[in-house]
Amino acid sequence: MPRADRLLRLLTTIRMLPQPVTAARLAEETGVSPRQLYRDIDALRAGGALIDGAAGLGYTLTEDPALPPQMFTRLEVEALVLGLAEVRLAGDEALARAADAALAKIVATLPDRVQRQAIHTAHQVYRFERRPPAPLHLALLREAIWQEEAVDLNYRARDGAETSRRIWPLSVVFLDRTLMCLAWCCLRQDFRRFHLAEMTSVARTADSFRPRRVALLREMLARMRQAV
Repeated sequence: MPRADRLLRLLTTIRMLPQPVTAARLAEETGVSPRQLYRDIDALRAGGALIDGAAGLGYTLTEDPALPPQMFTRLEVEALVLGLAEVRLAGDEALARAADAALAKIVATLPDRVQRQAIHTAHQVYRFERRPPAPLHLALLREAIWQEEAVDLNYRARDGAETSRRIWPLSVVFLDRTLMCLAWCCLRQDFRRFHLAEMTSVARTADSFRPRRVALLREMLARMRQAV
């Protein structure tokens, strides 16, 4: 494989994998030896890529606006347009605006030919059955997740009874007809899933669980995969 192609593949792999990503995983994914991988990391850094980390610790890519823009294939453009259209249908107002802004920024950086492909894409999204409007507390939960702050909520259980919980929100999952929050329940001291539609009230707290969110989310997703 030509060196330029190998470096581009490595850069794309770092972007796609959960970070920090180990050198062993990168070497396996890109099909090179660990020694070659370290040389390629150094080459990317020398070329301007901001890659934090070291051998034994894992690597994290900090996107650098000084790097040249990425080129997208026609199929990649189709995937971006299709995915952002889904966000406009499924997300709250803030996410819908962000999807429009993201698409505009992406299209503006593309060459004319690829811009036309994005504007006149072969795929469209339309839902005859729309999801119910996103709950107002979706934005609050999203901010609490990023800030790694616990939230207090009142929740309607399956039997109709209301319960109060303090949770560490880890992620919001968009299901076919509803939104679900993956969380650590401080009351049960275990992972739990809460439907946003059943949350009757949600309030942020000053209780921080930083920096545990990523590790907890990985563990919860691993348990869910094992249970399938």
